[in-house]
Amino acid sequence: MAKDSRRVGGDGLKDRRQGLVEAAVRSIAECGFEGLRLRIVAADVGIDHSTVHHYFATKEDLVAAVLVYVTDQLTTTIPSENSPERRLRRHLDALAALMSERPQLFTVTAELDLRSRRDDRLRAKIELDEAGWRSALGALLRSGHESGAWAPGLDPIAGVELIIAVVKGARLSPSRAGVSLTQLSRLMIAADRFPATNPTAKRGD
Repeated sequence: MAKDSRRVGGDGLKDRRQGLVEAAVRSIAECGFEGLRLRIVAADVGIDHSTVHHYFATKEDLVAAVLVYVTDQLTTTIPSENSPERRLRRHLDALAALMSERPQLFTVTAELDLRSRRDDRLRAKIELDEAGWRSALGALLRSGHESGAWAPGLDPIAGVELIIAVVKGARLSPSRAGVSLTQLSRLMIAADRFPATNPTAKRGD
């Protein structure tokens, strides 16, 4: 018999919640939101369906927790040191590596974006979550604009939207994300700032 969730201690409650979130992530990645069933999620972690609501009052609360989980897992910061063009390349390289290593999580972010088009609460949470990324990209592109790092005519504001759009598109083909994001940086960075290809150079240099 499943252990009564009301008797689970603080750490146990946290672990059980985490297990439910991870099970929901797997379900969404494999079946989309249409296939997300609380009964299946509960069975995945070995608890009775009726006890799920002790951890998440509603299915929407579980979805919100999924958003927090995947965001935390995929967070990659923009380097604070080095030239703007190198910082951009390293950021895009890091994202490409994450897509290759953890494609399931990016599948879930794509599903969340699609669902947010019909869910105002979720859309607001995603926009708030992306605000920090947009701000950091904006600061980076403005810095590069002042130093002449970018290709002629690149507008920093439009550049932010371009990066986000390409990253969100690249996550649908994670095996080719590295090629797409490298080409993006090549198009954005001024020709004399983009180093010639060197097979022995470390990635991101």
